[in-house]
Amino acid sequence: MNTATAAMNPLSLQQINRLDRDAFRAALGRSFEHSPWVAEAAWAARPFESVEALHAAMMAVVLSAPRRTQIEFLRAHPELAGKEAQAGSMTRESVAEQSSAGLDALSAGEFQTLRELNAAYQARHGFPFIIAARRHGKAQILAELRRRTGRDSEAELREALAQIAAITRARVDALLACEA
Repeated sequence: MNTATAAMNPLSLQQINRLDRDAFRAALGRSFEHSPWVAEAAWAARPFESVEALHAAMMAVVLSAPRRTQIEFLRAHPELAGKEAQAGSMTRESVAEQSSAGLDALSAGEFQTLRELNAAYQARHGFPFIIAARRHGKAQILAELRRRTGRDSEAELREALAQIAAITRARVDALLACEA
C-alpha cells in the first residue's frame, strides 16, 4: 500500500494499532522514503493514542539511530529535481511533493543552478539537501539551498532530520486521513 492508495482508502488509528508487524510495515513503510525499517521498528510502540504519537514513535526510531544510520537514511532521499526525477524513479510521494513546489517545471537555467547547488551541498555535507518542498516555492528552495550549503554539517544533519519530520508527518496524516 502506498500513500496515494491509502489516501483513497485511509486507515484508522484503531486499524493501525491492530496490524501485525509485516502489515504495519506495509501500510506505513513508504512514509519514510525507502526506509520501511523505520515503521517496522516503531511497531513495537503500539498501541498509539494518536496520529501524533504514531509519528513521534517513528521519528524516535530515526533520531535514536546511530549517526551513520541517519546519514544512510538521508542518502535514501532523492535530490531535488535530480537524477531520480530525470529517470522517473522517485517515489510517488516525492514526485507529488517536488511537483507542488514547481520543481517539475524548471527553466534550463533554474535546472542548472539547482544541479550545481545540489552538488555543492552534497560535497559539503555528504547527503542530499532535504526540505519540505510542499511548504516552499522554487525561489525559496533555491535560497534555502544556497544558505544551508554553507552551514556546519552537524547543524545541517539536525535541519535535514527536522525537514524529514515535516515531510513524514504530512505523509502519515494522508495515510490516516488526518485522524489527529
